[in-house]
Amino acid sequence: MALYEHVFLARQDASTQQVEELTAQMTGIVEGLGGKVTKTENWGVRSLTYRMNKNRKAHFVLLNIDAPSAAIAEIERQERISEDVIRYLSVRVEELEEGPSAMMRKADRDRERDDRGGGFRGEREGGFRGGDRDGGFRGDRGPRRPRDEAETDGE
Repeated sequence: MALYEHVFLARQDASTQQVEELTAQMTGIVEGLGGKVTKTENWGVRSLTYRMNKNRKAHFVLLNIDAPSAAIAEIERQERISEDVIRYLSVRVEELEEGPSAMMRKADRDRERDDRGGGFRGEREGGFRGGDRDGGFRGDRGPRRPRDEAETDGE
C-alpha cells in the first residue's frame, strides 16, 4: 500500500466537534477500503493567506494515511461533496514522518517562547527597532552627516 499525507481545510464557522466528525468520517472511509490512518493532527483554526469561498480562516487537519489509491480517491470525492471542506491536498510520500509534524513543533516552540515572556522583537532588544538613536546602523545609506548651518538658516 502507498503512504500519503492528506491535509484538508474546513470552514471557520464549523465547530470543533463538526471537524472531528468529518475527520472520523474520512478515517472510516480509509479503514473501510483496507487502509489505516497512522496519525491525525488537528492544527486548529489558522488564518488563510487569501480568502477562499468568503472564508478568512479555516480549521486545518493532517492525516497520515497508509492505504491504496482507491481510498484517497474516495476521500477526495467525499470532500468535494462536503460543504464544510474548503480545500484539500493529498501527497504521496516515500515514508511517513514520525512524531509531531513541523506545524505542531512550531506551535510548541511558539508556546514555549510565550511562556518565557518574550514579546515582540523590539521589546527584547531595548525597545527601539532599527538601530540606536544616535546614528548607528543605517543600512547602505552610510552615516548621518550633520546639516550645515547654511541649510538650516533658510528654513
